[in-house]
Amino acid sequence: MIDKIIILDCGSQFTQVIGRRLRELNVYCEILPYDKMPASDSSVKGVIISGSPYSVKDKNAPEIDMSSIKGKYPILAICYGAQYIAQHFGGEVRNCNTREYGRARLTIGNRKCPLFKDMAPESQVWMSHGDSITALPSDSELIASTHDVEFAAYKIKGEDTYALQFHPEVFHTEEGGLILKNFVIEICKCRADWTPAAFIETTVKSLREQLGEDHVILGLSGGVDSSVTAVLMHKAIGQRLHCIFVDNGLLRKNEFEKVLASYKDMGLNVTGVNASSDFYKALAGISDPEGKRKAIGHTFVETFDREARKIKNAKWLAQGTIYPDVIESAVAKGPSATIKSHHNVGGLPKDMNLKIVEPLRNLFKDEVRRVGLALGIKKELISRHPFPGPGLGIRVLGEVTEEKLDILKNADEIYINTLRKYMTDLPYASNGLAPLNIPGRKSEADGNKGLIPLYDAIWQAGTILLPIKSVGVMGDERTYEYTIALRAVTSNDGMTADWVHLPYDFLARVSDEIINKVRGVNRVVYDISSKPPATIEWE
Repeated sequence: MIDKIIILDCGSQFTQVIGRRLRELNVYCEILPYDKMPASDSSVKGVIISGSPYSVKDKNAPEIDMSSIKGKYPILAICYGAQYIAQHFGGEVRNCNTREYGRARLTIGNRKCPLFKDMAPESQVWMSHGDSITALPSDSELIASTHDVEFAAYKIKGEDTYALQFHPEVFHTEEGGLILKNFVIEICKCRADWTPAAFIETTVKSLREQLGEDHVILGLSGGVDSSVTAVLMHKAIGQRLHCIFVDNGLLRKNEFEKVLASYKDMGLNVTGVNASSDFYKALAGISDPEGKRKAIGHTFVETFDREARKIKNAKWLAQGTIYPDVIESAVAKGPSATIKSHHNVGGLPKDMNLKIVEPLRNLFKDEVRRVGLALGIKKELISRHPFPGPGLGIRVLGEVTEEKLDILKNADEIYINTLRKYMTDLPYASNGLAPLNIPGRKSEADGNKGLIPLYDAIWQAGTILLPIKSVGVMGDERTYEYTIALRAVTSNDGMTADWVHLPYDFLARVSDEIINKVRGVNRVVYDISSKPPATIEWE
């Protein structure tokens, strides 16, 4: 049985970050709604209460049943959690005249406190709150302060209940990782045994018990999640896994053939279906982005359903659902009220009567990648950027035609290939794969020892074909052709993203090659918008 920490989510934008930080310590955790604490679970070693956009004074503020956890488990209450405990156990919380937000210097008052073991006497922390604790519960002790916040951290006497007014999980809190480590390892006594190898071993065993001798269908997309799901399922049940890979004509240039070949090299039982003509017909005359998404989704469902029904003895449908999808669908008063539909098989007909199996539903994206590497999947596939479910259908702005798709595919191939060839010294990859931690990721090509491909330092990149033509000059002739926009962003989870400061010489190289080699294009621009306010995709 794996030790675990329960994170009670009160709606903070940083809740998933807490989970990621614990998983990085090889400690398993589960994020649950603030009112869904398990009644009894011997594997639970401690509880973390997250922050919240609510004030403890608000009428609809999250109400936590402290009687089920306080004094029974070690507790780390963060921001709203700290205010909640103070408010409900004899302390006092008041609304600030001004919101306390940003960097602050933390001074540790109790150097013997195990939560602050091995920390410097002073360090930078990150504040983000609209209320302030002005008096502590009588049975508590002050353990740390900042210049402006006297009660920055406190502890309940006689029990392992700790409360922090600041956020240890965010990057700007310099020793936040150490605080979390001290809590889960030193105080909760968790074993750091949540590793990719351990996950694979326990999941394969569980799948075999769950599925027995049944057959399973899986819709492959060519992406990381579905690929790792396929290899993990294959390890558990072998050829009783039936994979369907649909070519909708909206994939990158030659991607269907390349990915299909790589799947078969893995020993997977894959059926490739070329349905591009069906998708082109469905998209004809549609310019509205939502209309295009619906047409693509409907056509995919019809195609997948038709192929799946040929597998007569299947009883299960495997999906590449990952933990952020589960959290977004389940957390009450959490950061997102919208339930995602999975890009592979959302909306399949109910009369297929298949039970669902989701082997990755407890993993974050970066963990999926690490599991994929541990399964022996090629790094080239594991390190692939996210790609939208509707594919290039939402990167051709306006109506989609085969002519426009050909232009975009050729431009996109040049852009992505150049990203893979261009070497950079960025110290990490924002897509969750830290190259320095992955054997063989560093390249010494052309004498560039220690450099990595620019592609690996980017979360997502792609080209967009704009629905306008502009005047240009090629040779002695005037042209009136399309514009290609380049997009590249860094992100941790896709919820927010910053545009990448691509080197000028790289942009010049890509622009020249696209304009010289792709007929129909005479202008290339670069998108320097971040999310928010822009989105990663244009449609």
